[in-house]
Amino acid sequence: MTNRLAVFDCDGTLVDSQHNICAAMARAFEAVQLTPPERLAILAVVGLSLPVAMARLLPEAESDFHDHLADHYKNAFQALRRENAVSEPLYPGVAELVTELDAAGWLLGVATGKSDRGLNLCLSHHGILDRFVTLQTADRHPSKPHPSMLLTAMADAGATPETTVMIGDTSFDIDMGLAAGARAIGVGWGYHPAQELTAAGAHGVAMDSMELRRHIGAP
Repeated sequence: MTNRLAVFDCDGTLVDSQHNICAAMARAFEAVQLTPPERLAILAVVGLSLPVAMARLLPEAESDFHDHLADHYKNAFQALRRENAVSEPLYPGVAELVTELDAAGWLLGVATGKSDRGLNLCLSHHGILDRFVTLQTADRHPSKPHPSMLLTAMADAGATPETTVMIGDTSFDIDMGLAAGARAIGVGWGYHPAQELTAAGAHGVAMDSMELRRHIGAP
């Protein structure tokens, strides 16, 4: 029997990290003497790989400068960690849902714009790292919505598109899921509006963990 696989985005889906992201982005822009973008503009690019996100926020700049700004963001986020100023709380019901899916025989994965280091620190902090059989990050893949992360997760888990569901809070997650041939479920508690997820083609949009459980088909 083909394995069932549920792949989660991280920021805006598993954890609420918007305070850290906005703080690090502000520091990155200030480091190059630029006015930081507005909060909503920053949240609109969460989930993209950093150079791609910087290109969205600063389209008039050259690609080398986007890479330079991405490096400043990474340094700023690491500084926040050293200052013990990083807060990435799990959304309500997420830990329980992950545990239930695991117990029901689902294989679990993450596909995220985070780095390997950042994802491992986040999941370890919440004690759920060992629930996931495949972790795909921006360190090793093209930016969402390219399907590379999800295709690799399916290969790792021995799953097919027909038995895989991608769960995320942005249109990038929905686009990636659909590009890989998987079901794509949006969550309405993250950083893109629910109507944007529906417009992207989500098979459903959950407004809380109980509704997400039903969309996934969990017991």
